[in-house]
Amino acid sequence: MTSTFKSTALETASAYHRAWTSGDLDGAFAHVAGDIICRAPGGDITGKDAYRSYLAGFNQMMTGLTDVAAFGDDEHAVLFYYPHTAVTSTAPAAEHFTIRDGKIVEIRLVFDRLSFGPAPQQEQDLSRGL
Repeated sequence: MTSTFKSTALETASAYHRAWTSGDLDGAFAHVAGDIICRAPGGDITGKDAYRSYLAGFNQMMTGLTDVAAFGDDEHAVLFYYPHTAVTSTAPAAEHFTIRDGKIVEIRLVFDRLSFGPAPQQEQDLSRGL
């Protein structure tokens, strides 16, 4: 990802993103506030420990990443990317970050949960020739 505008929020969000997508959750969570709120599909996740558990589960599924765009200002940043898993590499994800005092205090995470789950039974049957 490249940016032509210097943004402290974007720098923080990008450092967090680079760390977690490479498997470095300790490095990622150095940028996260203790009282973070992640507004994710399926419901809000509150607190650093709960969010770390949530992200660790997805992190184990990741096989790669394609970054698309990054934007930010003094307090907000947006990242758009394609996380790769064994199931898909074409399902987009986006995160809107709110940063205060150098820490991520809120993430609004957008992705299609169904794209990252197991293939529907009908598709599994077809792939096995049933």
